[in-house]
Order: sequence, then structure tokens, then C-alpha cells
Amino acid sequence: MDFKSKLLNDAVEQMSSLPGVGKRSALRLVLFLLDQTEKEVKDFSNSFLNLKEHLNFCEECFHITEQKKCEICKNPSRSNEIICVVQDIRDLLAIESTGQFYGKYHVLGGVISPMEGIGPSDLKINQLKNRIIEKGIKEIILALPATMEGDTTNFYIFRKFQELNVKITLISRGIGVGNQLEYIDELTLGKSLLERSIYKSNIHN
Repeated sequence: MDFKSKLLNDAVEQMSSLPGVGKRSALRLVLFLLDQTEKEVKDFSNSFLNLKEHLNFCEECFHITEQKKCEICKNPSRSNEIICVVQDIRDLLAIESTGQFYGKYHVLGGVISPMEGIGPSDLKINQLKNRIIEKGIKEIILALPATMEGDTTNFYIFRKFQELNVKITLISRGIGVGNQLEYIDELTLGKSLLERSIYKSNIHN
């Protein structure tokens, strides 16, 4: 699609690089921005520059934060004895929106996927183990996607942490196979969290 303008072509190309945005949608968005004032466009772009420059990852759970520790990890009303393990920040936000979890989180940053060249060393698994040992965590909830990669990661964590004195649980499999947590409604996700089961029993059944 040639727009007879290098500047317009470049803008549409950048906009269409976003997930789920095709060339036609990108063109509509770019034309919308062109209709805005210069100040509005600058404010729009500056908000993303500030996000990129000043947002960090929590040194404890790897959630996004503007400080060393995120608001969840700093909250004294959250339980320090239980950790919910998630694939990424989107899953953390999905579980948090249910209002059914009062512990803390650990963001792995992905799941084990040999096809994509992602191994255990690419994830925050060793950091999770250190947290369990140093903080005296009593339970970790595996809330990874119900996919082959998610199951592989669950099993790896289970095997790696077997010698630790920690209970390993799994969210209820009422969630369909292949479903991503961020697309599951809050009621179903909250119920799956409350009805979690001991992971070891799932291995032997």
C-alpha cells in the first residue's frame, strides 16, 4: 500500500507494527493523529517515551513499577507466605482484577518453549527459588496458561522445587486448554484460583 508520501508511509509502517493492527487500521489511526493539535500529538508521544524511560521492573516480583519495588510487594496487608506464579504482567493484572488473591506475585517473563528457543534459564525461575528460600514462602500457586508450554513449565518448576518445604498448587482446570488468563472472565478466573489443587496429585492421576 503506497500512500505517495514517505512520511505517511513511515508512520503507517510504525503503527502497523503494533499487535493486531493491520495497514488499514494503522492508516486510520495515523490520520486521526494528524487531525489532532501539535500539543496533543506531543503529549501522546511523550507519554510513551516517559513510560519507556522511567518504568522499571520490581526487584522482587518483576512486575512493572516506577520504583525499586511495586505497590503490591510494598503493601503490608498482602500475605508474605503465598506467591502466585504467572507468565507475564497481563496475567498478573487479570488475576488481580478478580479481587480473590491477597498474596504476592512472581512474573516469570514467559514459559518454556523449545520451539521458540526459550529455556528455563531465560525465565525468572531461579529468582523464584531464591524468594522461597529467603522469604520462607509456604505456598506457590502455578497460574500459567493451559497450554503445552505452560504445562511443561509447571512440571519443570515442580521438579526443581520438590526438595523445598513449600506447597505447590495449580489453579483449577475449569479453564479450557489453550486459554490465556487475560481473556478469561473475572468470575471464572477467581473461581479457578479459589478451587486450586495440590500440583503433586495432578502428576500422579
